[in-house]
Amino acid sequence: MAYAIALPEIEIAIEAIRVLAADCTRMNSQLLTSALERDKRFALLEPVSDAKALIAAVMEEKPAVVIVSAHLDDDPRKGFEVARELRALRPETRVVMLLDSSDRSQVVEAFRVGARGVFCRTESMKALAKCIQRVSEGQVWANSKELRFLLEALGEAMPMRIVDSRGAGLLSRREQEVVRCVAEGLSNREIAQRLGLTEHTVKNYLFRIFDKLGVSKRVEVVLYAYSMGNTPDAMPLPEVMPEQAALQAL
Repeated sequence: MAYAIALPEIEIAIEAIRVLAADCTRMNSQLLTSALERDKRFALLEPVSDAKALIAAVMEEKPAVVIVSAHLDDDPRKGFEVARELRALRPETRVVMLLDSSDRSQVVEAFRVGARGVFCRTESMKALAKCIQRVSEGQVWANSKELRFLLEALGEAMPMRIVDSRGAGLLSRREQEVVRCVAEGLSNREIAQRLGLTEHTVKNYLFRIFDKLGVSKRVEVVLYAYSMGNTPDAMPLPEVMPEQAALQAL
């Protein structure tokens, strides 16, 4: 005889993502915070609207994601300076740069200073919520237009040499060749053919590169080099989804 046993339901608590908003004015910061508070995935911190208060709040409250307006302290570029400082002070806090428009120079600069995502005010709050979620998971966020800007900028960049904080090279000559191929969008098979290696060897090189740079995705290797200002000639991002999306592992 079979018996049905009713088991108690087990609730799994999912920790809310701690988010801090810093817009160009106190009112804008408050409105942005209030709008995001409706999403139960997020725990919004007290909003700020100036660079000094933002840095202090990040160091004290340790948010997972910070939304930073490019325009702070009556300076249209102050947000970029703050993002660079936050990357140095607390790299585990991920920055989403809030832009008035998807201007090419601002999009490129945002990624150069260490932002993990860019978001234009003309887009919806639903899209911003998705952006925050993906960035908190360690992904990179940009729409197709913004990615094209980045592709163009990467193609204009200087020869690459990925270094650590002391200026010492992190990768061997062969590893740098593999990174260059990844940046050109080549598959493992194509990299193997170009460099005269087996696909298995290419995979091993990639695992070592990921480990040395502390990343887990091919696109992150390219963005790592770019944010350090060390990108190769004609170095586009690997192919990604054409519409608004987080950049997934390739």
